Amino acid sequence: MKDALTRTLVRLLIVPVAAALAVLMAGAPGAQAATDLSVVAQELRERPVYVDPEARDILAESDAEALADKIEDADKPVFVAVLPADYPTENLFRNLRTETGVTGLYGIRLGDEFDARADSSVLSRDGVRNLVTAVQGAGDAKAQLNDFVDDALRNTGGSAPGSWSEGSGGDVPVGGLITVGAVLAAGGVGAYTLVRRNRRRHEEEQRAALERLRVVVDEDITAFGEELDRLDFHPAEPGADDAMRADYEHALDAYERSKSFMAAARKPEDVRAVTQAVEDGRFALVSLAARRERRPLPERRPPCFFDPRHGPSVADAAWTPPGGAAREVPVCAADRARIADGLDPAVREVDTDYGRRPYWDAGPAYGPWAGGYFGGGLLPGLLVGTMLGGMMAGPGYAADYGAGYGDFGGYGGGDVSGADFDSGDFGGDFGGGGDFGGGF
Repeated sequence: MKDALTRTLVRLLIVPVAAALAVLMAGAPGAQAATDLSVVAQELRERPVYVDPEARDILAESDAEALADKIEDADKPVFVAVLPADYPTENLFRNLRTETGVTGLYGIRLGDEFDARADSSVLSRDGVRNLVTAVQGAGDAKAQLNDFVDDALRNTGGSAPGSWSEGSGGDVPVGGLITVGAVLAAGGVGAYTLVRRNRRRHEEEQRAALERLRVVVDEDITAFGEELDRLDFHPAEPGADDAMRADYEHALDAYERSKSFMAAARKPEDVRAVTQAVEDGRFALVSLAARRERRPLPERRPPCFFDPRHGPSVADAAWTPPGGAAREVPVCAADRARIADGLDPAVREVDTDYGRRPYWDAGPAYGPWAGGYFGGGLLPGLLVGTMLGGMMAGPGYAADYGAGYGDFGGYGGGDVSGADFDSGDFGGDFGGGGDFGGGF
């Protein structure tokens, strides 16, 4: 937070000086606008918004700065360029992406026109098309670009390139800062207040999601503790051996870890470690029970899909969610028998704003909860066609609730790929991004 505040204050102090220099240079003999695409790319590697010198009548410098700050505060790989109407458009997006070399979403305002392209790893082509269509006819450049960025920040995956923060940490002339510091101090405080308010609102949303999730996780931990009590195992009891004692110690450690992880959780994605510990401890209990009863040791399987409190699954069974496609899910013995008899399984339901619902229809915060139980790439196949599965498949999910769920994670926005990208993501004529008939 302190680094972000420093960067914001430095920008606010530098802008008037830079504007004055720009005016002086504009009036100097031989001064020309830097319209070469490599220059545009270089500027975008340093800052998310670039306004060509010949396009400053389209978007004011102060509006460009505010737009850039919004993008940087959201930590998303969204790039905006404002260019004059006569700028060459042939292969514009493809060449800009090649020159910039950074994975992300690129929006260009060209005179009165606007279009965008993105790497499919951060936003699908349909997603880009929808964003462009939504802001066509939005008014002047300021309104249109702000609408575009607001929508983009909610839907784009990945994080901002590191070069933005690196570029803001250079040496700044102390004398210049002192000269304009008193004038702009109030503006700096205002910018800091806005950034802090936005972040505080996001943190409050995360805390609210965590508190709702905490009820379910506490139920899991309590149920696990009750299983430990019912086992009634004593390390010194007759017949106990080292393997039994190791299983029991493992289960106890998992129980303590789950409580500790939950106490330290600050956002929904932290819950993943909790349910991982509970799942690990439950398997240790099942193994211990098998040793005590002289049965074969169980196969290490994921917990029952319908309610992880049922313990490790014993088989896979065909299941079709309402309105979805059939898939194989891991089930406990009791739910396997229910399904075989044509009955509904005993589904884990949780409280929502719409009453009790299955956990896969309860909201995005349950992704980390389920991910701890069904890790290793298993979760995507289980949740396809459910509300939670749809949310996790969206690029914006990883930023708020964490990744690591197999096919649902791994959005690589902001990484430097150079010219190694899918050129098809950036093809088509300028102006085709909002055309539902094609353009990509």
